[in-house]
Amino acid sequence: MKTPRPRGPLSEAVLRELHGGTLSEATLGCARARAAETRDALTDEDVQVALLALYELHYTGIDGVPDEAEQEPSVLAVRRALEAAVERDLRRLVARTPFAAVLAEDDGEDVDLALERVIAADDGPSLSRYLSRHGDLAQWQEFLRHKSLYHLKEADPHTWVVPRIRGRAKAALVEIQADEYGGGSAVRLHSAMFGRMMRELGLDDTYGAYADDASAEALCAANLMSFFGIARRWRASALGHLAGIEMTSTEPCRRLAAGLRRLRLPESATLYYDEHVEADAVHEQLASKDMCGSLVAAEPELRADLLFGTAAYLAVEGMFGESLLREWGALAEAAAA
Repeated sequence: MKTPRPRGPLSEAVLRELHGGTLSEATLGCARARAAETRDALTDEDVQVALLALYELHYTGIDGVPDEAEQEPSVLAVRRALEAAVERDLRRLVARTPFAAVLAEDDGEDVDLALERVIAADDGPSLSRYLSRHGDLAQWQEFLRHKSLYHLKEADPHTWVVPRIRGRAKAALVEIQADEYGGGSAVRLHSAMFGRMMRELGLDDTYGAYADDASAEALCAANLMSFFGIARRWRASALGHLAGIEMTSTEPCRRLAAGLRRLRLPESATLYYDEHVEADAVHEQLASKDMCGSLVAAEPELRADLLFGTAAYLAVEGMFGESLLREWGALAEAAAA
């Protein structure tokens, strides 16, 4: 990824010093101060850009930053300081949503049923419904620019969990991920399909090309997957996050494909969403029962973390959707739909 644009003193220091392979004590102090002072780390552009850069070291890297920076103690210390603020504010966000009551009332029922109850509590406005019915080309392009931060590396954050679990949960996760990676076909890689859709809409599908355009909410949505995926302690939340995606995407993808057809775009532009309508319908039961159910059966102490991951996914996606609808002046209309 090219070096993203800094959006404050913290990200400026992080991005400048990373090219030398280490981060200074002054930058660590800046990170700790920012983590303590920010009103909300989830919507703080300075924090989220810094995290984007720090997480990217674990993927394909940042141009000009030495590979050794990935495991450099000073770099990890800054990341941990920022992640403490993210965890704090993520828990606060979930506590303000309808999901909190469902989590508090969890009575140990089958995990797939508990996941369904968490998802059913989502009462926010639908971004996919708005784009399907009303989105113009410029709005679609903006939506895809934001989403490209994740979808051009689709599935990678959740794959971190594979070596951290065992048995049927591992097998189910690998089965889902194999589909995400195209079943061995580079053409069918979901990230590649998303890139082709971007090109059909006149966008650059270079990974990270639109990092500088991404809102704090879009950055947070992409960073959340890395936050859960990279750390073993969050393995159950990462699977809950993935289950949230797989269990809620079939209808939104159907709407989004219809929205692209409404704009009279070629069929090649809709293939990404068409593929997910079919694939995610299969993945829903695989994710909820075989993956999540098996994990909790083997490690029941991870149940709360798993459900929290689903709630966090829904809360952050809702935050992103509302921010975009608000920018377009369409929040009230979408909420009433």
